Amino acid sequence: MKKPELLVTPQSIEHITALLEAGADAFVIGEQKFGLRLAGDFTVAQVEEATKLIHAAGKKVYVAVNALFHNDRLDALDEYLVQMQRIGVDALLFGDPAVIIAVRENNVTVPLHWNPETIATNFFQVNYWGERGSKRAVLARELSVDEVIEIKEKTKHEIEVQVHGMTCMFQSKRSLLGNYFLYRDEAMEIENRKENKNMFLHDKERKNKYPIYEDMNGTHIFSPNDMCIIEELNELFEAGIDSFKIDGVLQTFDYTVTVTKLYRQAIDTYFDQGEDAYDEIKTGLFEQIEAIQPALRPLDTGFIYKETVY
Repeated sequence: MKKPELLVTPQSIEHITALLEAGADAFVIGEQKFGLRLAGDFTVAQVEEATKLIHAAGKKVYVAVNALFHNDRLDALDEYLVQMQRIGVDALLFGDPAVIIAVRENNVTVPLHWNPETIATNFFQVNYWGERGSKRAVLARELSVDEVIEIKEKTKHEIEVQVHGMTCMFQSKRSLLGNYFLYRDEAMEIENRKENKNMFLHDKERKNKYPIYEDMNGTHIFSPNDMCIIEELNELFEAGIDSFKIDGVLQTFDYTVTVTKLYRQAIDTYFDQGEDAYDEIKTGLFEQIEAIQPALRPLDTGFIYKETVY
């Protein structure tokens, strides 16, 4: 067994430095114009600076181009992909097949990671996109551990799963918040909406609050709870899952750094000292995360241990 990659989502160059010290192996960065739900917005110049910093530490940088591309963005996408090739990033995350066409037409050789959010649910899809150039599949967060393991067993491609953070439940290309505030005769700058950490949809019937923000890609609504499976990593270790992702969107700088340190400790303990050593510390690791968890973001295990009903 090899250690899984610990993948994180930094907010800035400064955050990358802190996360490298915390033990991160790889980073997802990018620009809002091309990538969805990024923890930070990186210009091309900042991607280049970040790539030099990350590569100097012997780690990897993945750039998100997983937005939905209408015709008005395709020329800009071509130019962006050529720039990413020049910079030498380690992979491109995509969901829209337009990216595959653009990569071919522009002779871009950067490896691809298929990330269609909720629809990466079976090994046939993983193999299909693997045959079309994808090195890795980012699995849907709605899968159980048994489904994740089955996919890993039946594909030769790398598999990435989320182990921590919030999950996007809904995205609309429409400006739903903007329309709402217009209806209320109120004004709110789009640029500030993602920065406002206290915007929620309140479901009184379910007693849930769903984080929501709007950017140039539309409106994004997230799960009421944060996924945390730091106590339940054994089966994923044994299955040989290639990458564990900590999604830090809408989280604070320090929170993501602390969580990264704790998952680094979990991974290293299991692989360096054995399963028993990991079992001894895993509850303590969870309790340390629970202690810093925002009150409005309860922790659960997501869908990983939910029974699938067919």
